[in-house]
Amino acid sequence: MNQVLIFGVGVIIGAGAVWYFLGGGGNRETLKEKQIKEKEVRKSKIMELIGTVQSGNARVSNDTVQKMLSISDASATRYLDELEKEGKVRQVGNDGRFVYYEKIA
Repeated sequence: MNQVLIFGVGVIIGAGAVWYFLGGGGNRETLKEKQIKEKEVRKSKIMELIGTVQSGNARVSNDTVQKMLSISDASATRYLDELEKEGKVRQVGNDGRFVYYEKIA
């Protein structure tokens, strides 16, 4: 009998926790909204970096973006591609380590 009672209480607590963390607990952002916000923050950081590159040239490589944001190669590529599609940067070079991105004035 005790085991059934403990199990029932556990199910109720677990269901409540799931409900709360999936957005039922007030004015919480959804996971998708958080991801979209984080993506925009990272893209803004990339644009800041391109604007402040210390070499004198306003350009940045995929490798630099990876290291600065601590993200994967695929994520850096995706962010740079999105910025390119938005008309904020342009890719110089076709492939390999000589590719870099520069801000469009």
